[in-house]
Amino acid sequence: MRSVFFSIAIPVFLAVLGGFLVYDLVNTAPDAEVSLRLPGESEEPTEEVGPVKIEGELAVFDGVGSDIAGAWPWFRGANYDAISLEKEVKLAGSWPDEGPGVVWSVDVGEGYAGPAILNGKVYLVDYDKEKQCDVIRCLSLEDGRDIWRYSYPVKIKYNHGMSRTVPAVTDKYIVSMGPKCHVTCLDSETGSFRWMLNLPREYNTEVPLWYAGQCPLIEDGRAIIAPAGDVLMMAVDCQSGEVVWEAENRHGWTMTHSSILPMEFAGKRMYVYCGSGGVAGVSAEDGSILWETFDWKMRTNVPSPVVVGDGMIFFCAGYGKGSLMLRLTEADGKIVPETMFTLKPKVFGSEQHTPVFYDGHIYGVRPDWQLVCLDLEGSVVWTSSSSYDFKKLGPFMVANGFIYAMNGEGKLTLAEASSKGFKVLSEAQVLDGIESWAPMAIASGRLIVRDLTKMVCLDVGAAKR
Repeated sequence: MRSVFFSIAIPVFLAVLGGFLVYDLVNTAPDAEVSLRLPGESEEPTEEVGPVKIEGELAVFDGVGSDIAGAWPWFRGANYDAISLEKEVKLAGSWPDEGPGVVWSVDVGEGYAGPAILNGKVYLVDYDKEKQCDVIRCLSLEDGRDIWRYSYPVKIKYNHGMSRTVPAVTDKYIVSMGPKCHVTCLDSETGSFRWMLNLPREYNTEVPLWYAGQCPLIEDGRAIIAPAGDVLMMAVDCQSGEVVWEAENRHGWTMTHSSILPMEFAGKRMYVYCGSGGVAGVSAEDGSILWETFDWKMRTNVPSPVVVGDGMIFFCAGYGKGSLMLRLTEADGKIVPETMFTLKPKVFGSEQHTPVFYDGHIYGVRPDWQLVCLDLEGSVVWTSSSSYDFKKLGPFMVANGFIYAMNGEGKLTLAEASSKGFKVLSEAQVLDGIESWAPMAIASGRLIVRDLTKMVCLDVGAAKR
């Protein structure tokens, strides 16, 4: 009788214990969501990070820059908000059945790296699988032909794509971060080399799962990056390559896929970064830590913070994390962060893309593939409805009152950017449908989108050119 009892009781006990441990892991461990993998993730370890200093090579081609105006100079555009306010070219409010016209298309290496646009040129971080090189490309906005390419050898294995960052570009400099956290600064006009930082070798940066997703900034001639290794963040002079300041990594946070957000509060310019163990606000002046919070932490955080008002910052993630609204206040000369509310994933979360704050509301695609409009109290104003979703989580942006939203299979939707409701104006299949996840860029009515292996420039202007 006892043997029968134990034969039943022991398995039941182990099952209950196992369930408890899984629950505890998911709900308490800051990086528990790592076990929830995206489709196609490689299980193999990546290659070694290679030598500290890497010699690159510049190749010049016959492409020439265009005189087309407009700019999208870095991740999420000129104001870091994924909104274009350009008025030079009126955008079309609808498309013909075949969709917007294709200006040009080019083949690209496997990945999800989005473009930057400046001075009639398109800049892209790419990977040459055959030569095993990171490639920084400069192309003509006019016809997509290469103007120059700067490449340096880095051996990496396919890990759910390769390149996935957007470079930052000014009239003088381009700063990029490669899949294995090589930060490179070039002359944006000629492609000539200025300097490189090998973050894993020089700052003990841990290359994130699925490779680097952080997009660098350039402000006041300084590159702003977050190694999240020996230092949390740093400013580097683009001209000389000299370090201007370094922010202390007090808690040993590691790098996430999230990018740095610049913002102003209480008369101070700061950079907000989501590390693996929390969020910090770093002084743009000297790199001092102005504030930090542990209320939002996630090792695989992908979306970047979003400023949604004076001192208010919205955070979100996927893999069961949901979202959080933070408010900064000033007391006795110190900045104090306070959590206003959190939202469960079914209300709002985002696995890949950063929401857009537009006209007092937050727009984004949550894990059930619904495009959602939220108010600043965290209430859902509208969703795109179950009959119309954005499956496989493509990018989105706002331009001149329109929402451009892509699903992961290459269907582009044009909708009204309005809190009054979800209204589709046009839709078209513009890519082949292979993981169309890269951030979009727009300048003077030319919208650049890409999937896993192809980048396409579309004419979304109202007038034929």
